[in-house]
Amino acid sequence: MRVMVFAKATEDSEKGVPPTAEAFEAMDRFTEELVKAGVLVAGAGLMPSAQAKRIAFDGPGRTVIDGPFAEIREMVAGFSIWEVKDMDEAVAWAKRCPNPIPGPSEIEIRPFLEAADLAEFLTPEELSTPHDGTRGKLGVA
Repeated sequence: MRVMVFAKATEDSEKGVPPTAEAFEAMDRFTEELVKAGVLVAGAGLMPSAQAKRIAFDGPGRTVIDGPFAEIREMVAGFSIWEVKDMDEAVAWAKRCPNPIPGPSEIEIRPFLEAADLAEFLTPEELSTPHDGTRGKLGVA
């Protein structure tokens, strides 16, 4: 099972306040544990939303909205992708994670939508056909 783990943004992360050296070291140690256990697939921190753009869709229309965005509690400051046995394992790893951002912070874990989850929309042949190239390597459903 693949999950995406979101470190939710805070006022400090949106201001670009960097973690302390101790926090960086703690996160590096935790990341190394994830790597050694074969859990970590990918991960990265994200720049504050002041450097972001949103694209709003309405039928054929597209509107570009420049950051920063107001709802900080709905933002993501970083992410990682984990390969785990089940959601219980993902929660166990997340509980071991150092505080991702100084002060009160939050992590959200969401399972990926996999090809099997789309079985009612796809034929058995479509489900069993491997994808070539990068898409196949990334496991994109």
